[in-house]
Amino acid sequence: MKKYSIAIIGGGIIAEAHLQAMDSVEQAQAVAIAETSERRLAELHKKYAGLKLYTDYGELLARERPDIAIITLPHFLHREAAIRAAQAGCHILLEKPMALNTRECDEIIAAVEASGVRMLVGHTQHYFPENRAVKAATRSGELGRLVMISDTRHLNYFRANRPDWFLHKALSGGGIMMNLGSHSIDKLLWFTDSPIVSVKAGLTFFGDRGDVEGSGVVMLQHESGVCSSIVQSGYRGSPSNVTELSFTEGRIRLQTGVGAWISRGDADYEPLVPSDQANPMALQIRDLIASIETGREPLCTMAYSRAIIEVVEALYRSHETGREVVLAGAGQPLRQAK
Repeated sequence: MKKYSIAIIGGGIIAEAHLQAMDSVEQAQAVAIAETSERRLAELHKKYAGLKLYTDYGELLARERPDIAIITLPHFLHREAAIRAAQAGCHILLEKPMALNTRECDEIIAAVEASGVRMLVGHTQHYFPENRAVKAATRSGELGRLVMISDTRHLNYFRANRPDWFLHKALSGGGIMMNLGSHSIDKLLWFTDSPIVSVKAGLTFFGDRGDVEGSGVVMLQHESGVCSSIVQSGYRGSPSNVTELSFTEGRIRLQTGVGAWISRGDADYEPLVPSDQANPMALQIRDLIASIETGREPLCTMAYSRAIIEVVEALYRSHETGREVVLAGAGQPLRQAK
């Protein structure tokens, strides 16, 4: 069984989650981490003494030549880091969102395809046990036809300890709808198995710092005829994170990271129990390794991840114009509805 050497580019909190996940992946071996903050590198060295430390990820790629690079950098650095990792011959796990915009996504895709490596974009919604249970129940048809989905999330997006780059669109690509809305779009696309063909959105900009939106209401039409909605607020108040799926013969209520409940017919909700409780981030790494070894696509392909960015761009355009935006289809430019 081949062991894959893995380097992490970016030493933030999410990097530690990946390091911990690797403990349960037999084929994964963390070898190095790159982080520009020497203070943060010192903290990581205390916790993970066996890792080689670098302040320059280019030097890391050249010296260590890892099999896999996990990129956990701020959004505006995704494009450059992914392209450089691909050119170095590394397979890639790139944290979501894929890039700032679809143009950057296309540049990443071109570099990965030219290099012949595999890439998975870290849309973790596919790997949470309760989400997978919801997906299985939806596919089974036991609740009849899926009619609509609503996804609601509230939290303090402008909290004092949020890194400043998140709150500047040039660096993050957008606010709550880019960062957390991409999770929602991912769930909606995955649960429906249907592309989003039109978007209508309204946003607000009342944050106390930065230039990004702090809330949004988004209405989406899927090719299958299913309608879905996203409601998110990043202002103060009690937090919530709930996805509700309505079918012709029942309903499902999901709280990702907590659990899921199913109502069959007119019956009360009862727990929807996942078949296993595997670590979502460990499943991501296993998915990428399986893709490398078999040549099959991972769950979150580059094209799928680009489609999420395309929907984000559409919702921003809808807000700016005050009109519905119609998506022309996968890989095609957006066109505005008449």
